[in-house]
Amino acid sequence: MSNSHPLRPFTAVGEIDHVHILSEHIGALLIGEEYGDVTFVVEKKRFPAHRVILAARCQYFRSHHHRVERLLRLHCTPSTIFQTALLNIVLRDSFAAPEKDIFLALLNWCKHNSNENHAEIMQAVRLPLMSLTELLNVVRPSGLLSPDAILDAIKVRSESRDMDLNYRGMLIPEENIATMKYGAQVVKGELKSALLDGDTQNYDLDHGFSRHPIDDDCRSGIEIKLGQPSIINHIRILLWDRDSRSYSYFIEVSMDELDWIRVIDHSQYLCRSWQKLYFPARVCRYIRIVGTHNTVNKIFHIVAFECMFTNKTFTLEKGLIVPMENVATIADCASVIEGVSRSRNALLNGDTKNYDWDSGYTCHQLGSGAIVVQLAQPYMIGSIRLLLWDCDDRSYSYYVEVSTNQQQWTMVADRTKVSCKSWQSVTFERRPASFIRIVGTHNTANEVFHCVHFECPEQQSAQKDSSDEPGTGGASAAGQQLDPHALQALSGSSLPSSPGSNSRSPNRQHQ
Repeated sequence: MSNSHPLRPFTAVGEIDHVHILSEHIGALLIGEEYGDVTFVVEKKRFPAHRVILAARCQYFRSHHHRVERLLRLHCTPSTIFQTALLNIVLRDSFAAPEKDIFLALLNWCKHNSNENHAEIMQAVRLPLMSLTELLNVVRPSGLLSPDAILDAIKVRSESRDMDLNYRGMLIPEENIATMKYGAQVVKGELKSALLDGDTQNYDLDHGFSRHPIDDDCRSGIEIKLGQPSIINHIRILLWDRDSRSYSYFIEVSMDELDWIRVIDHSQYLCRSWQKLYFPARVCRYIRIVGTHNTVNKIFHIVAFECMFTNKTFTLEKGLIVPMENVATIADCASVIEGVSRSRNALLNGDTKNYDWDSGYTCHQLGSGAIVVQLAQPYMIGSIRLLLWDCDDRSYSYYVEVSTNQQQWTMVADRTKVSCKSWQSVTFERRPASFIRIVGTHNTANEVFHCVHFECPEQQSAQKDSSDEPGTGGASAAGQQLDPHALQALSGSSLPSSPGSNSRSPNRQHQ
């Protein structure tokens, strides 16, 4: 049996596929009175319908399925409005049917409604999506469209990029459609079977990922073919992250594998682990991920891939997400890649209450090193917030820089000549950032800079809750004697990390 129907999902060899026949039969039911079991009457005009289809498409009719009368009179709705509502359904991008079938259905409707404005109805047909044969042998003989309209469609089709055509696609909100359930398959790349299996836990150096070699001309890549043309605006990919490596990449979409539109360009940024990507909605059938850089070798590795349409509100600037919520979190795969702490990523765990002289902070020695946070992906950042260690009356000075590649850094805050305590709000002109570097320059108590909490962008509501609350160390801890060598053993660093220690002396101090 032919498998050429453009909206038919992939089917296994030997499987009998009746999808196209079923859709044609249901389409015939929708526009005909035969077998109809309910009729809408609007201004004495009758519109046949079917209870089961109404129930499948509308929650109201689903809940009242057995109580729907055979004749429904809509007294407050003019027939023109009712017809406009029906027409609006056909105008949607998500009315995913071959354009020839849509034309034939509307042609049949016009025959049954000879008094209506057929020109307005035919505006719902996207003629440039039809082939030259269909335009000449199906549309032209109908007489419903002028020769100029047909010629204009041929002109648009021949002169436009394929991805500029106004395609229709399936719309399945908030559900990953890059699955075998929806007929998706990996058509290019090495170790194809791992990418769409849904396993995001069991992977290592040898298995659990798909890959492609990174070359200078970007000819290699990993390509996914969706089961049918679909509307998407959200992609999630898991980059291999069992060590500290980072990747760069871009993502393109296409309908025909010839004309590609780039929807994500992270080729100039360093990225790691889960990538949560958003872009203006696109209808596509093919998705291509091309790795351009790996900080360890010349292979690009992806563990998992998901794509969908989401109704979640998002803001883009220069192609990057402008986050509203804190993205410097463990859940968002941010990490501290430089700095000393008793526990990894203590700076990002969100705990702004439980810190004292011994734990709950990240630090670096003044004049050497810094505290560096890597975000999972580039964002447009315009603010950050810090909590400096504040269990006594000391003050700090520091500056903050941001980068997208760890090579070029831009200073966004200079507080080297300011005495700073406790919570710090830093705002600046929004700019791309994957890395944030905090460099302490002064501490009135010793030679170490200590930071308890970091977030970006700044969360205003959190500041109101915690701006005046110090850590649990308090005055009672001021008389404790602290051993800097204990932290040295835990961190593997020679930094005198304790807020109560002095870098110029190995002896313990009272503060």
